[in-house]
Amino acid sequence: MSGVLTWAQLREVKCSELEDAADGWGRASNRADAARDRIDKQLLAGLAASQEGEAAEAAVTRLRELSRNFQYVYTECGLVRTTLNSFAFELRGTQRKLVDALDDAEVLKFTVHEDGSVSFPAGGENALTREELPGGKAAGSAVPPLLAPPPAFTGPSPNPNAAKAQDIADRIARAVSEARAVDLQYTGTLRKLTAQDGLKVTDAMWTDASGDATAVRDLASDYLADAIPGDKTPAERKAWWDGLTQEEREEYLAVYPDRIGNVDGIPAEVRDAANRDNLQLLMGKLEGQGDEKSQTRLAGLRSIDEQLRAGGNPPMYLLGIGDEGNGRAIVAYGNPDTARNVSAYVPGLGTALDEDFAKNDLKRARDTAVGAQKYDESSAAIVWLGYDAPQAPDNEKLTGNFAVMGTAQAERGAPAYNSFMSGLEATNQNDDVHLTAIGHSYGSRTVGAAAQQEGGIPGADDIILVGSPGVGVDRAEDLGVAKDHVFVGAAENDPVTKLPSKQQVALAVAAGPAGAYFAGEAGDAGDDDLWFGKDPASEAFGARRFEVADGPRPFLDGEGAAPAHSNYFNPEKDLVSADNVALIVSGKPQYIKGSEWR
Repeated sequence: MSGVLTWAQLREVKCSELEDAADGWGRASNRADAARDRIDKQLLAGLAASQEGEAAEAAVTRLRELSRNFQYVYTECGLVRTTLNSFAFELRGTQRKLVDALDDAEVLKFTVHEDGSVSFPAGGENALTREELPGGKAAGSAVPPLLAPPPAFTGPSPNPNAAKAQDIADRIARAVSEARAVDLQYTGTLRKLTAQDGLKVTDAMWTDASGDATAVRDLASDYLADAIPGDKTPAERKAWWDGLTQEEREEYLAVYPDRIGNVDGIPAEVRDAANRDNLQLLMGKLEGQGDEKSQTRLAGLRSIDEQLRAGGNPPMYLLGIGDEGNGRAIVAYGNPDTARNVSAYVPGLGTALDEDFAKNDLKRARDTAVGAQKYDESSAAIVWLGYDAPQAPDNEKLTGNFAVMGTAQAERGAPAYNSFMSGLEATNQNDDVHLTAIGHSYGSRTVGAAAQQEGGIPGADDIILVGSPGVGVDRAEDLGVAKDHVFVGAAENDPVTKLPSKQQVALAVAAGPAGAYFAGEAGDAGDDDLWFGKDPASEAFGARRFEVADGPRPFLDGEGAAPAHSNYFNPEKDLVSADNVALIVSGKPQYIKGSEWR
């Protein structure tokens, strides 16, 4: 719309034409998405499987760049579509208010003038002269009634039509004022949704796209965001998503990939698509920030993006991504909605969204999936960084910060983990999916906290604890599953599994250096307590301990402070442990190799 909007123009606005235009942009967005999907799943996969050499590598590079370009087109066209639809939604609301006021004027036989004022006929009578009170004209005000000044005194018996005309005139004025504000706001946003000339999409353009998405999200909050059922159960969220039309789903994915991609109960393929788009927006957002934290996180996101684009088998699914706290990332290898066996591994101390996470923690999930699929092809494995793991100084990466570590992060992470596991239950297509909760290092304490919540970990059939400093309970059966469904791996040379109990530390400090040894023995006579409670690898705990390699000795074997702490999932460094984990995850624990109690 152009010029100064009048009530007559607002009445004649055809919101359906805006929606038709939105549909056109939607079709363009969908075509770009289909082209990107074809490049990623057919062309790139075919090249990787059939071609080698420099020419193939160059072709792969160009195709990945083209895929990213199509992704940008998909995102921007989707934003335009939702902006137009939201514009129509807002205008239709103000138009309805105007039409209601005009209808009331017609019923009362009032005249609405071009400037929005309303003429009313004579009516009522003068209390003194008994003469009919003359008609008049009321000029509307867009100021809400509660904020407007009181009307001037008009005598003891005013024309009753005057108040009605004033109400109608005010409603017309407010409708036109609201429509003008909507027009100005949406026109400004639409003008910004433009791309630079050329075929190559740059990082700077993705930075702009991130800002565009934020602007459109703000505009579309009433139109779309308020309907997202954030306070519902995962099963109810799945029902909500299933009940949407295809167009509604497309709009949510285009404008709110950050919300849809991180909603437990949304199908895995949908979350993956949303999060891949949000990943680009997050990288664009961080591109413009030069601080060390942003650049560290950006490096982690880029690494995840590269792995996603590289493809491979098992296929990757990005089930969560975000920049809150120390960063969020949930990655699956294999489709957790179709697999009969699904595991979700929680990493521990020092884990954050960075290159180390993208390199090592993702590999642990992949190794688990590959291992489990040897025993049952219908298996998927997930790494779940859905909480803020405790952070330690770099020179104390694994062991130095336990003395000041508490349970707060684990307790805060537990509800989020349980919600995620409940979401896996809701979206899995098998009648009785086999779910395994895995906790490594401090992540085992988070799994322990999740197990202690009311109802335990939703759907969990088995629990695996590796490299654990304790889980917050003294017996395996307190984790919400039968004790023979709790499995523990503890390497002989993993110092984290031998941390002293809090009581030992307190007694040792009180006794001084000379009495430290004897105080420690007094604090843990059975030598089966750790920092967070009973040692899960002890006989007293009652879990099933499985065999793992001793691993390198701290410092003595030249691999750092705690190299054995990181080998539980790695078949290259500890085949027996990785194989045992795979057997449990695939639902075949009867074949694991056991180990002696401590």
